[in-house]
This record gives sequence, C-alpha cells and structure tokens, in this order.
Amino acid sequence: MLDHPHRSAVRSCRPLGGATVCRLALAAALGLGALHAHSAPLTLDEALRLAQERSRQLPAQDASAQAARQMAAAAGQRPDPILKAGINNLPINGPDRFSLSNDFMTMRSVGVMQEFTRDSKLKARSARFEREAEVAEAARELALANLQRATALAWLERYYQERMREVLITQRDEAKLQIEAADAAYRGGRGSQADVFAARSAVAQIEDRIAQTERQVTTANTLLARWVGSAAAETLAAPPMLDAVRLRPEELETQLAHHPQIVVMFKQEAVARAEADVAQSAKRTDVSVELMVSQRGPAYSNMVSVNVSIPLQWDPKNRQDREVAAKLATVEQMRAQREEETRMHAAEALAMLQEWRSDRERLIRYDSSLLPLAAERTRAAIAAYRGGTGPLGAVLEARRGEIDMRMERLRLEMDAARLWAQLNYLVPAGHGAVEIKQ
Repeated sequence: MLDHPHRSAVRSCRPLGGATVCRLALAAALGLGALHAHSAPLTLDEALRLAQERSRQLPAQDASAQAARQMAAAAGQRPDPILKAGINNLPINGPDRFSLSNDFMTMRSVGVMQEFTRDSKLKARSARFEREAEVAEAARELALANLQRATALAWLERYYQERMREVLITQRDEAKLQIEAADAAYRGGRGSQADVFAARSAVAQIEDRIAQTERQVTTANTLLARWVGSAAAETLAAPPMLDAVRLRPEELETQLAHHPQIVVMFKQEAVARAEADVAQSAKRTDVSVELMVSQRGPAYSNMVSVNVSIPLQWDPKNRQDREVAAKLATVEQMRAQREEETRMHAAEALAMLQEWRSDRERLIRYDSSLLPLAAERTRAAIAAYRGGTGPLGAVLEARRGEIDMRMERLRLEMDAARLWAQLNYLVPAGHGAVEIKQ
C-alpha cells in the first residue's frame, strides 16, 4: 500500500494532465519518499546492525567452525583400505628368466589391507575437531563483541564531537554580539579600541577551536564509516540511555565467565583436553588385516594369504606415556591462563565500572552547580559592562570560562559514554547480562 505522499501523488493525476504528468508526479513522490527514508537519523542500534551485516570476520569464523565440523566427521571414520598388487619370486636369469608361469614359485598377487581402528580412538579424534569447532564459534562471539564495542565507540565519538562543535558555534555567535557592542561603545566614546580588538580576538580563538573540532568530527566520521560504510554520511540520532550497564560489581567473576575471550580460552582448554584423550587412546594399538590372492602358472595351484599386523610399543614409558603427560601439562597450562585472564578482566571491568560511576556523579555536579554558576557569571559580567560598571575584559574572560566549562562537561560525558560502551559490549548485546543503573 502507498503511504500518504504517494497516495496524494496518485490523487493528483487527472485525465486533464495526461499520463506523462501522472508518471512524473508519482516518480517525484517516490523519489521524495526514498530521500526521506535515506535521510533518517542513524541510531546506535542501526549502526550496530549495519556493522554486523558488513563484517567479513563473522563469516570467516562461521567457515572455520564448518571446516572443523567437516573434519570431525572425517576423523570419525576408519582409514581407507589399501589395495596391494605385485609379482613375487620372478626369475631374472636362467631359462625361466622373466617368465610369469614357468617357475612354481612365481606369483602374481592382488590383495587388500584394512586397519581396524578402535572405536574409542575414532571418537577421540572426532571429539578433538568438535572442540575446534566450538573454539571457532566462541571466537565468532568474541569478534562480534569487539565489533559492537568498536562501532559504539566510533558512533559516540562522532556524536559528542558534533555536540562540541554546536556548543562552540553557539558561543561564537554570541561572542560576535560583543564585537558589535564594543564597536558601538568605541564610536560613542564609552570604550576603547583595545576592547574592539579583544572582542575580535575572542571570536577568532573560538573559530580556531571550531576548525579543530571540525577536523575531529571528520576523523570520527572516517572511523564510523569503517564499520557502517556509506551510512556514516547520515545525521546521528540521539544516543540511548547511558545510565545503565550490564554488570554487577559483586558478581563480576561469575558474569565475566561468559566474556567471549574467557569462553574462547575455556574452549581452547577443551581442545587441549581432547588432544590428551587422543594421546591416551593411542596407547592401545590397532590391528591391520591383509588378504592376498596369488596366481601361479597353469600347472600350479593358486594361493591365498592372510596377514595380521600389530604395532609393537617397545618403550611406552618414554614415548606414549610422555606424550600423554605432555598433553595433560598443556591442559593445566590452559586452565591456569584462563583463570589468570578471568581475574585480569574482572579487575579491569571493576576499574572501568568505578570510573564510569564517578563520571556520572561528576556530571550531576556539573549540571547542578558548575554550569549554572558559569552562566550566571557571564550574565553578570555582560550586565555590568552594559551598565558601564565593568570592563569588556571581564565579559570575555567569563565567556571563555563558560565555554571551557561546557566543553569540559561534554568531554566528561563522552568519557562516561566510552566507558559505558566498553562495559556494555564486553559481552555481545542480547546475551543475557544483568543491567544495573547509576
């Protein structure tokens, strides 16, 4: 069904205008609708979705998991039978040289050999590749968390850089009024030419800061385009609520057990354990059976041979046992590294959580006292200057202090937003973490 602008365009088509006019009106309405849809603000959730769609690392991890599962299926099969063919006891001199039928010992043989691998060994080999597939799946979750975190940081960086630019532009426009006031006071004999130059210098300094912020906006947009592509050209929507993170300080180690990096290490430990199982199963030898049919000359009987092969483990304590011990030591190494990594992530997360809470508390202080006081100081200085009881320098200094205060407040909010992104995307979004609010 056509939306409202499209229905209006259709209603505007009348026989008097002709079919061409109707088509042009409908095409214009569709074009405006597409432009309106294209210019919709880019939300953080939409940026995360686009980044996930454009990622090539996620399909790479999917392919890695698929490859490991294919290998698991292959590793669970017994080895292919071996076809053997040959000529035995062929004379090379005398009257029967190179004859295949004159000498009774000459035989043409065809045989097949099959190794009967133990089921436990096949299952251990297959399980090892299954664990590899699980590592690849965990690595995909890690890649997704890193992708979401990097995209959120790039989105927030651009959003706050644009906010800083807006603050500076607003302050510049207000500072320009001081130039007009200084000019009027100078022409009326109530001010000095130095005040005019001071007002113009203040505006020039703000414009220089605007230029610097423009460069930072461009850089932030380039970083965002790395993840979302051409959608980085869109305007940004308002950020989501940044007053809640999905972690509890008292349950950090428990919650971080689901951290993708820790899960990857846990799965790698499972791979090491599966390799130890493979080494343990190798201590039990397999049996190979060979069946061979040998054809002799027409005057002699044909032969059938059956052979059984069993590997001999002459020194298991210095070979097989040491291989198993090495694999078990690797399991212990992986376990110790995982536990150490969990503690490190817990300490880092707790530090970030404490810093985020401190920044949120400071933002409340800025909003309740620091910014209102800076604005009151600027208004008081302007009123004194207009009443002839205060110098222009006091106005410029108060305005500069207010700008710095507003910019510092935005930087603090941006720092808190960065910490929010790092904490909120330690685990990929939608994976059941518990939110807490500040």
